[in-house]
Amino acid sequence: MDSAFIIEKSVFIVVIFAITMIMAMYSTWAERKVAAYLQDRVGPNRAGWGGLLQPLADGMKLFAKEEFFPNTPNRFLFVVGPAIAMSTALMTSAVIPWGDKLHIFGRDVILQATDIDVSILYVFGIISIGVYGVMIGGWASNNKFSLMSSVRAASQMVSYEVAMGLAIIALLMMSGTLSLKEIAEQQSGFWKDGWFTWNVFSQPVGFLIFLVCAFAETNRTPFDLAECESELIGGYHTEYSSMKMGFYLFAEYANMFISSAILAVLYFGAYNYPGMQWMSDNVGVNAANILGIVVLFIKICFFIFFYMWVRWTIPRFRYDQLMHLGWKILIPLAIVNIMVTGVCILVFK
Repeated sequence: MDSAFIIEKSVFIVVIFAITMIMAMYSTWAERKVAAYLQDRVGPNRAGWGGLLQPLADGMKLFAKEEFFPNTPNRFLFVVGPAIAMSTALMTSAVIPWGDKLHIFGRDVILQATDIDVSILYVFGIISIGVYGVMIGGWASNNKFSLMSSVRAASQMVSYEVAMGLAIIALLMMSGTLSLKEIAEQQSGFWKDGWFTWNVFSQPVGFLIFLVCAFAETNRTPFDLAECESELIGGYHTEYSSMKMGFYLFAEYANMFISSAILAVLYFGAYNYPGMQWMSDNVGVNAANILGIVVLFIKICFFIFFYMWVRWTIPRFRYDQLMHLGWKILIPLAIVNIMVTGVCILVFK
């Protein structure tokens, strides 16, 4: 392993970390702008042109706020909770292929922090760890409402991880790999051998299940039962202030960004677009792949907008409806989808 490779990967990791934080910051601005548009309001318009500096103002406000510690015997865990939530949100981006490759200074730079054979299992493992940040924070707050919220969040995430995993199994049966890079490469172009290459066309039911589970995993409306203000004050971060609360809020938006990227990679062709091979042959590999990065971020921004649109359109579920949907509808539907996928593979392949 040469030093140039280490420098290349280190720079790439820093860039992805910065992009994730910037996307999380400006998702807070976009959320308020989308809500304002849907409700016929203006939204943030004081800090900077069109309110573009509002996320920076909010960040400065969180840094400047007084640190508050509740009367809890678990001060260490009280601090660890938001740290786990934020760390796991950032770690998931390590295996996402953000593009094909760029030829720079005589080197082929792979636009992925690390390409491991079981990257989907890595993503699910990190997601599973993320629930500990919520549970530890709610329990260490020494507040009954925070504890109830963390129990809700844990039950919700564990329940919907099952359906999400089953939806992924059907996709893996067709792709034959656990590598996100290979899944992205299999979706090159848009049309091949008389059929669409993007997985959303061959796995529409799996995509729908995965999308609904992504809403539940990121605690977004209509599945934000863990932050149900009318019942649980502020949820698991009720006792938090300053940047510890900011970490929880940023982690939610970072998870929304990463889940949108995973949706785009698994089902919508990742960085691939129609005519990419023609661009590579006639314009250049770098130009084609840079456009691929832009295309991937357009897809990600679409899903982020969809998250926000749903939040301000659909009311929150009751908790029994949440569990009924997860265990009695999505999981059986995912199992049926696996069986149908297996039959289709046997018949058509």
